Amino acid sequence: MSAKRLIASSVAAVILGAAAATAQDVTAAVEARQGQFKLYAFNLGALVPMAQGNVDYDAEVAQAAADNLALLTALDQTRLWPEGSDNAAIDGTRALPVIWEDMAALQARFGELQDAVATLQNAAGEDLDSMRAALGPVGGVCSACHEANRAPE
Repeated sequence: MSAKRLIASSVAAVILGAAAATAQDVTAAVEARQGQFKLYAFNLGALVPMAQGNVDYDAEVAQAAADNLALLTALDQTRLWPEGSDNAAIDGTRALPVIWEDMAALQARFGELQDAVATLQNAAGEDLDSMRAALGPVGGVCSACHEANRAPE
């Protein structure tokens, strides 16, 4: 094999390997992002039925769920949102491409979520009315972000 062919083959292998690694990185980021949202939903699933009166209020459960949400919202989100991880680029996500047009807006939403969750964390273990009042803004931030950035099912 000539030196030119060897170099060309090596370059092609590196490019193909990089493309495969990038696709794996995007897939892993989407899976991690979706996993984080499932953890949000799991913990909200303990709080919402209490707020709706479908389950008796339990201060310990409410506090644990709020504490978990606070930990989850404190995680650095930046690696979960790589370019090419929207629903136009890959299957398996409902994230709209508009997210990457203004990533600062998404980060601001996460800041709003952190603030709302911090309020919830302070109120969740107090009593049902306090927990309900603090849960509403958390749901509001979640809904606003989903309406703007998530494709319907």
